[in-house]
Amino acid sequence: MKLNNIIALALAASALGGCNKNYLNINKNPSALPTSTPDYVFTAASNRTAALLGANEIGSYWSGQWTQSSTYILVAANFQYVFNNTNFNFWDTWYDILGDFQFVINNAVDKGQPFLKGPARVMKAQIFQNLVDLYGNVPYSDALKGVGSLAPKFDDQKAIYENLIVQLDSAITEIKANAFTGPGRGADIVLKGVNADWVRFANSLKLRILMRQSRIAGRDAYITTEIAKAVATTEGFITADVSSSPGYVASAGKMNPFYENWGYNASGTIQALARFPRPTKFLFDALIATNDTFRMKRMFYARGGENAATPGVSTQPEIVANYVGVPFGASSGYLSQNTSYIGPSIITRNVFDKRMMLMTAAESYFLLAEAKQRYPTLALTGTSKSYYESGVKASFTLTGTSQTAATVLLTSGKDLADWDASPDKLKAIWMQKWIAMVNYNGLESWAEYRRTNFPVTPASASAPAGQKLPLRLFYPSSEFGSNTANVNAQGTIDVFATRIFWDVD
Repeated sequence: MKLNNIIALALAASALGGCNKNYLNINKNPSALPTSTPDYVFTAASNRTAALLGANEIGSYWSGQWTQSSTYILVAANFQYVFNNTNFNFWDTWYDILGDFQFVINNAVDKGQPFLKGPARVMKAQIFQNLVDLYGNVPYSDALKGVGSLAPKFDDQKAIYENLIVQLDSAITEIKANAFTGPGRGADIVLKGVNADWVRFANSLKLRILMRQSRIAGRDAYITTEIAKAVATTEGFITADVSSSPGYVASAGKMNPFYENWGYNASGTIQALARFPRPTKFLFDALIATNDTFRMKRMFYARGGENAATPGVSTQPEIVANYVGVPFGASSGYLSQNTSYIGPSIITRNVFDKRMMLMTAAESYFLLAEAKQRYPTLALTGTSKSYYESGVKASFTLTGTSQTAATVLLTSGKDLADWDASPDKLKAIWMQKWIAMVNYNGLESWAEYRRTNFPVTPASASAPAGQKLPLRLFYPSSEFGSNTANVNAQGTIDVFATRIFWDVD
């Protein structure tokens, strides 16, 4: 938690204390900073985790889902891949939030809130997974110690991934042993104090981390052993979306951040940045190829955007010809008013309080589908096909598309949509997972895109011919400044050649 937030909470508590004669006690260290309590910190950190937009945005570009309209000058870092260690610094914010979750882990028991320790450990694991997926080796075992380690050493990325599984197992044990009680349930803006749901979330994160390594030679025994542990829990995996909301209200800085950034302000006036992100032509072509215009019309508005008089409905008639995507990285010819906007499943005028997504049920089902397809001896209750179809149906539900339409897609006879009609089952899973993450988790889409090399998206129209694609990010300049020796110890980083350990090709 930021220092000013901590101080504000402490001052508020002091003000509410009324006429307490302890104010006469001057035998206190005036240099000591006030501290908060785990419940406040957990709520704030959960909200900040879900509210981050930058990683979702860059992942949506680099996985081929989004691009930009020509109304803006082309962003070279995004579409020509001209970037350095001052671009895309998600590092500082994530480590700041990690410090909050570590505070909860360190203090939950002593402060009489042990039920927050396990959930904080789950959230911490998710952020560290994101850090590894973007930067590779990062400070881990020596991090989050405050003045005890001002220049933390970096850990090996594979070792971090393995320890995250250990940490999630510990979290599950702590969650099962400590039911949410009293007002503590209100601190959980993610899963509302339902312990079983936290176990399911932890299991699904384990599954994500393990399946990310599934193309590494020699990892199958480790992966299947660890998945089996999750399968053995009575709770299983998530079947509902995991999301967060602190209670958004129609006030600047207090609305759903996705809505406020790319949608509308508190008075319902469209934001300038609503003209910036655009669906790619490749995404629309992929949806149209399987007649999946059902979700397309929920993910995006027709050209010209939302009808000001009829929220949730496009200005132009909602026919396929009016859904206009932009070739990835195109620098001209596709003005905002002539192309499709982010759609009603995400942004509807005056609907400012939708929850922010942490992990979708669709993703969990697709992970299970791939796990069962790769490792058929796993004692999962479903089949690869049933998990796949549940993933598609969950995506349709999330976007507000009818289940009847989902059934039409799943029985369409189309490759990469209908399971039985798809010769390559893994590619069908990957394609539908890629589509299901559109708008909701671009960072995970980009990680999966690097892992699977699928779908094969067109090169950026603005990049030089033969330009390689980024495989990771640079360590940020802030870390170079504060932890120089340990950053330099990682060697020369080439973002077009230095792969994350699970990215085998």
